[in-house]
Amino acid sequence: HYPQSSSASGNFNANQDAETLYKAMKGLGTDEDSIMKLLTSRSNSQRQQIKAAYKTLHGKDLVGDLQGELGGKFETLVVALMTPPILYDVTSLRNAIKGAGTDEKVLIEILSSRTAQQIKDITAAYRQEFNKNLEEDVTGDTSGHFRRLLVILLQVRGQRSGEHRSGIYRCTLFSAGEKKFGTDEEQFITILGNRSTEHLRRVFAAYMKLAGYEMEESIQRETSGGLRDLLLAVVKCARSVPAYFAETLYYSMSGAGTDDQTLIRVMVSRSEVDMLDIRADYRRLFAKSLHSAIQGDTSGDYRKALLLLCGGNDA
Repeated sequence: HYPQSSSASGNFNANQDAETLYKAMKGLGTDEDSIMKLLTSRSNSQRQQIKAAYKTLHGKDLVGDLQGELGGKFETLVVALMTPPILYDVTSLRNAIKGAGTDEKVLIEILSSRTAQQIKDITAAYRQEFNKNLEEDVTGDTSGHFRRLLVILLQVRGQRSGEHRSGIYRCTLFSAGEKKFGTDEEQFITILGNRSTEHLRRVFAAYMKLAGYEMEESIQRETSGGLRDLLLAVVKCARSVPAYFAETLYYSMSGAGTDDQTLIRVMVSRSEVDMLDIRADYRRLFAKSLHSAIQGDTSGDYRKALLLLCGGNDA
C-alpha cells in the first residue's frame, strides 16, 4: 500500500541490510544513494532490527555511524527515520518545550493529529524517556485558553453518553449569540477538545446550519495567535487528518524559505501512516503534486531521500 513498506516482504534480511550499510560507509567516500534507498524502503520496525544486527555484527551504533558520515538536513532526515515513532514524537515535543521559547507549531501538530491511544503512549514514553510529566511541562510553558485546550487534548477522557448531544446544544448557544466565539471560549474549548471525530463533525454541521458559515471562519475571526492555530488544527484534523497534513506540508514549502523541520517531521511521521492519502489531498487542494513541490523546494541527497519517502509523482 505505501511505497516504504513495499519491501516489508518475506525477503527482508536484517544482517544483509546491516552489511550493505556498513559497506556504504566504510572506506573513503560514503555511498549516500545506497543508504537512502535501503532505509526508505524498510519499515521503521525493520530499521530497528537492522540497527540491532549492525550492533551485533560490528559492535557499533548504526545511528552514531550514520551521523559521523552524513551531514546537514539529509543527516537529520536519516536520524529521524531511524527513530521509533513514539520516541520521535516525544523527542520532538521535548525539544519544542525545552528551548528558549516554546515551539508551538510542534505541540499543535502532534497533540491535535495523534489518536487517543497514541497520546496515551506518548505521555507514558515521555515520562520514561525524560523522567518528566508531559502535561506539567506543557502547562509550565504555555498560558491561557491555549494551555487549557492543550491540557484537554492530553487528558484523552473517555466519552460519556449524553455528551454528544449536549455538545451540539452548547454549540447552538454560540451560533445564537452574535458574539460567536468570544461569548464563552471555555465551553467552546471543552467541545473541541473532545476527540470523537464523528461527534465533532456533527457539531460542525450543526454550527454551519445555525451560523451560516463554517466553524473555521468563526475561529479565524474571533481568535488569534497560538490559540487560533490550535483550534484550526483540531477542527481540520477532525475533518481529515491527511488533508491537515497536506496543508501543513504546503505551508512548510510556501513563502520565502522552507521550514525543513516541519517538512522532515511530517514526511517521516506519516510515511507509514497515510502518505498516499496526503498525496491525493495535496493534489486536490493545491493543483500540483507533493512530489513536484518537494522537487522544486529542496536539493541534493536531502531532496532525493524525501522524494523516495513521498513515492510516486501524482502529476
